[in-house]
Amino acid sequence: MHFITGKHMERRTFLQGMGASIALPFLDAMVPAGRLSAAARAEVDAPRLIAIEMVHGAAGSNEWGASQNLWSPAQVGRGFDLTPSALQPLEGWRDYLTIVSNTDVRMAEAFQAPEIGGDHFRSSAVFLTQSHPKQTEGSDVFVGTSLDQMHAERFGQNTPIPSMQLCIENINQSGGCAYGYTCVYTDSISWASPTEPLPVIRDPRVAFEQLFGAGGTAEERALRRRTSASILDWVSGRVAQLQRELGPNDRERLDRYLQNVRELERRIQMVEAQNSTGEERELPTAPAGVPDSFEEHVRLMFDLQALAFASDTTRVFSFKMGRDSSARVYPESGTDKPFHPASHHGGREEAILDFQKINRYHVSMLPYLLERLDEIREGDGTMLDKTMIIYGSPMADGNLHNHRRCPLIALGGANGRLEGNLHLKAPDGTPMANAMLSFMHALGHTDLHSFGDSTGAMSLTMPMSASAQG
Repeated sequence: MHFITGKHMERRTFLQGMGASIALPFLDAMVPAGRLSAAARAEVDAPRLIAIEMVHGAAGSNEWGASQNLWSPAQVGRGFDLTPSALQPLEGWRDYLTIVSNTDVRMAEAFQAPEIGGDHFRSSAVFLTQSHPKQTEGSDVFVGTSLDQMHAERFGQNTPIPSMQLCIENINQSGGCAYGYTCVYTDSISWASPTEPLPVIRDPRVAFEQLFGAGGTAEERALRRRTSASILDWVSGRVAQLQRELGPNDRERLDRYLQNVRELERRIQMVEAQNSTGEERELPTAPAGVPDSFEEHVRLMFDLQALAFASDTTRVFSFKMGRDSSARVYPESGTDKPFHPASHHGGREEAILDFQKINRYHVSMLPYLLERLDEIREGDGTMLDKTMIIYGSPMADGNLHNHRRCPLIALGGANGRLEGNLHLKAPDGTPMANAMLSFMHALGHTDLHSFGDSTGAMSLTMPMSASAQG
């Protein structure tokens, strides 16, 4: 390591210039005399969280689909076969995969007669709160505080951005949607309090500029976009100076990080240029920074999350990958059926298998994120080792609009608190809130005794003496 005795670089170091502010990744030069204090170690190892919601449930939550193991595998414990499951794209990452099957989200069900039929318009608000939304089309919303915001409150206050909320589909957080529910319930999975939904970002350009402070004014940002200049051009002098002060390992790490920032910026610029040609778009009302391609959009958002974690700009993301009642078509999935109609498969086996193709396609997006996090070294491990990714849906069988046997998995290591390569099947009637409570405990919230409608925490480990069950 290259450093001046007795001196070290602060972990919260930025490259600044012309309104840009780029936080640095973790470097050896940030370790005084090669050793971290207990407080600094706690900061480096702070657990990161990404909570991802996908709407409309899963083909494997249908009674026939469950019998065919279209979501969760037949075998409990380890050694399970993912081949028939929508989770098959995660085979190469099974050591980081924890499947929690057979949990229910009863807080998304209708409690009173006027609520019947409104499942699509309250479910998303339930996913991370596990609380029942108040039926209203006005501003008097009420549901619960979401777990990502509880995590941000405890572990995100020392970062420049305590949390970020991203989405893929168009949103409309005003007015009524249907069945007496305001659209804010449909569009928000992050709630700072029971009455405070948090805004979400759909445009990768907006998220990029929040993360990297790209231009202090609207005029500066517009100028940079017109000239196709890079944010790195604004801090090039500071980069050159810093490179002279760093050791070889740190120089390589910094180079790689800045190259990733520039590549992400370049891809966003390419999307904007393509969408500004006047050619007809698949998403005609989307901002210029939003790709028409679902996969490209998701990958941009995943890259933003990985870079934000690498620079410790934030430690908490929620990511809404779909919107209830979406009619989007995913031709790469192998079916041309729109998303919501495909979920209404009528219980027909052929149609259920068609919906399964969409489920598998959505899951196939996740390995890209896992790869990006696994590439980031920080301290004694990778960012994937320190992160928990929650992926699931508050709906189960989209055809019946029910909330029993909802799909749920966790990915990552969570600082050794998730064993991975594990399928845990809950007893019938277990609230998903029990699994969410256990996830929170694994993230360091050991003093949390209940969450939503939980009845107790689930064990996230398989006893050594337990044999895999069929």
